[in-house]
This record gives sequence, structure tokens and C-alpha cells, in this order.
Amino acid sequence: MQLATRSKLFCSCPNEYGGEPNSRVCPVCLGLPGALPVLNERALRLGIRVALALGSRLAKVTRFDRKSYFYPDLPKGYQITQRELPLARGGALSVEGGGSVRVRSVHIEEDAGKTVHEGKGASGVSLIDMNRCGVPLVEIVTEPVMGSAREAESFLRELHRLLVFIGVTRGRMHEGDMRFDCNVSLGRRGGEGLGTPTEIKNLNSFRSVRRSLEREIDRQAAALEAGGAVARETMLWDQPSRSLVTMRSKEASRDYR
Repeated sequence: MQLATRSKLFCSCPNEYGGEPNSRVCPVCLGLPGALPVLNERALRLGIRVALALGSRLAKVTRFDRKSYFYPDLPKGYQITQRELPLARGGALSVEGGGSVRVRSVHIEEDAGKTVHEGKGASGVSLIDMNRCGVPLVEIVTEPVMGSAREAESFLRELHRLLVFIGVTRGRMHEGDMRFDCNVSLGRRGGEGLGTPTEIKNLNSFRSVRRSLEREIDRQAAALEAGGAVARETMLWDQPSRSLVTMRSKEASRDYR
């Protein structure tokens, strides 16, 4: 979720949607040598507001870590995030119709840039816009307690209403104010625990969440019923074809160093 601040997480560049590509950047959010990041106080306060609204336990000590991975829209080669000591842990959100979803952690991190693909095949090109680099985000991680695509959709709609109401985000889905990463893991009947998880990244609508989860649940169920296995991977949802596309094999913690 993108926080409603005037500036980015570690620099004074404006936190605004759109604009000319690569026009809202500086040495800090571009990760140039010698740049010194300074934490945005309002972003921290909004993150605390999120944690309190969810009933999470605020940490007495929190810190930022470097999550290393190589991708064209990540100029530093790492993302500044919170892993070992997040802002808050625990909490829950009640969902309309009964029940609640438990929260594992709430943490602050910076966004990466945006890759724009134009054309197809040999004539296609990929363009990079760094304007979004360093935009302040809060990531809310839930426990694996939701049992259906519709339950996940209901939870996210309720979460969206709450976060907009408390004023931490503008909640404009079409501008990327909220994006969802969904993990799917099924277990065999009579077995213990859940199986290998897969992740669907960067979903930007409630309908896409429901449709992609339904498709992935069906795919995993068919593989397990046929006696096969599920590979650990990260996928993207292609809305026009309503299909899942493999983005990369799923990394382990050591890959992020």
C-alpha cells in the first residue's frame, strides 16, 4: 500500500502519480554513490497508524534491511525494507459476514520503479520509469488462514475501506495506491499441513484477485489429484487472457542476502 505522503520515503522528491518519466528522481532514490537516505517522519507515523488500526503490537526497536535482487527498475540492486525487526507484529481484521483474518506483520519499505513494455516480439522494447523509486509503502502480511478466493476478496475490500478511512492512503487502485501479492498453498485430503506455495504478484483490483486465485487453486488441485507436484514459483496475472504467467522461480531467503 502506498502511503499518502508529500515526499518519498528517504528523500524530498514528490510522491505524486504520473509526470514525465524519470522527472521526479534524485541521487537518493536513484541509489547513486554517496547518497544519504533520511527517513520520512510522516511515513513512519502513518505506518504506526496502520498498525494501531489493526491491533498490532508496535515494536520497541525496529530497523531497515537491504533486500538484494537484480531487476532493471531497481537501480540500487537492493530494496530498503524491514525483515528481521518490522514495525509491528500480530493483530487482526474482522471481515463482513463473520470471522477475522490474523495479521503476521506490518512493515515499511520503499517501492521500485516501473517497467513499461511496448510492442511484441523482436520489435518490442522495455522502458524504465524511475519516478516511483523510493515511494513509501506499508506491507501488511497475513497468516495463511483464508480458505477461498472470495474470502480473500472480502478481506481485501474491508482492508481497503479501513485504510482509506483512517487516511493513510488515497486508495486509488488504478494509480497503484494498493497492490496485492497473494500466496496459494493446497494440502492433500487426509494429509498434514499445506503444500508448496506459489505467489501471484502485483494484482491491482479485487476482481483480479478473485479470478487469479480461483485459476491457481484449480491448477494446483488438478496437479495434486493427478499425483503431480506443485513448483515453487512467482506468477503474474494476465488480465486480457485471464491466465497466469510464470515470472520467475521462487527465491529463498538466502537469494535476497
